[in-house]
Amino acid sequence: MCAALADISLAEREAPGGPVLDIFRKFGGPGLMVPAEYGGMGVGALEAARIVRAMASYSPSLGAATTMHHYTVATLFALARRAGRLTDAQLELLADIAPGNLLLASGWAEGSPGANIVIPAATARPAEGGYLVNGGKKPCSLSRSMDVLTASAAVPVDGVPTLALLLIPARSEGVTVEKFWLSNVLAGAESDEVRLTDVFVPSDLVIHTEPDAPDRLDDLQTIGFAWFEMLATSVYVGATSALVEQALGNGRGSVTDRAQAAIQLESAVALVENVARAIGEGLAGDAAVSAVLVARYSAQQALRQAADMAAELLGGIAFIRSPDIAYLIAAVRALAYHPPSRTAMSEALVDYLTGLPLRLT
Repeated sequence: MCAALADISLAEREAPGGPVLDIFRKFGGPGLMVPAEYGGMGVGALEAARIVRAMASYSPSLGAATTMHHYTVATLFALARRAGRLTDAQLELLADIAPGNLLLASGWAEGSPGANIVIPAATARPAEGGYLVNGGKKPCSLSRSMDVLTASAAVPVDGVPTLALLLIPARSEGVTVEKFWLSNVLAGAESDEVRLTDVFVPSDLVIHTEPDAPDRLDDLQTIGFAWFEMLATSVYVGATSALVEQALGNGRGSVTDRAQAAIQLESAVALVENVARAIGEGLAGDAAVSAVLVARYSAQQALRQAADMAAELLGGIAFIRSPDIAYLIAAVRALAYHPPSRTAMSEALVDYLTGLPLRLT
């Protein structure tokens, strides 16, 4: 797949409506993390981090878009391994992902400044046989190529709004997509607005949570958060890798500076791969979420420094002559914009590291 991507210019790979998602499907990408017994490749956490890095080094947009699919798939199949956690209808949908090359979009967290990422933007009211859902998600990657939207919503249980995950076929009546993403950076990820207007979701496609407190996470959420943060960071490791590779190959500047760019990059790789190994070995719950957030925030700083050093080594003429350099520099910065931000989580992490429960708000 990377060889196929290499035959296309970076500008074309990153453009809205570009070919990268079709290429991803051509090589069976949707089944990457689907277990072998469901027809997939059964890739584990460490391999997934490395594959996403490689893919994103050719197309950060493809990495960002498919991270939403991969972490959703990882979460759902983790739940599928727990007896009684998913319904037959939910398991049937999962069984179609790899054979059908289905793409799953994620509508779990709202992108509004200051929004509580645990409280969903969509609401559901009871209807015969299920729920009518209203709300939406912006931005929502894979918005125009998705086959299934996984959306969090407040579902009433005994009169109390309770967080649930809804599995919504993309062609359901009431699902619409509106333009939202105006930046040219990561424009190929199809991160537009998905709106839900009285969308009917059958009861057997609703996965309920049972949190101890409304601002804490249960098993569904902790699995999802850990996988998302790990894979999202891998995307920007890939974008930075593309810049550092150019700088090392160019040979400009001192060998010390070239080594420093590589050291910063590889330190981020080590952070991500360490937490990926831990997830693969069973790290779960608050411990997994806190570990992956620490790795992400540390990598965020290292990647920024590596990208800056690589761009400086490549020089002004290369910057002037190649729009790819400016594009990749901007793409690396986008890691800081993924929720939850470092500043928003600082107090929660300090509290957790001093013995209190981890709370995401």
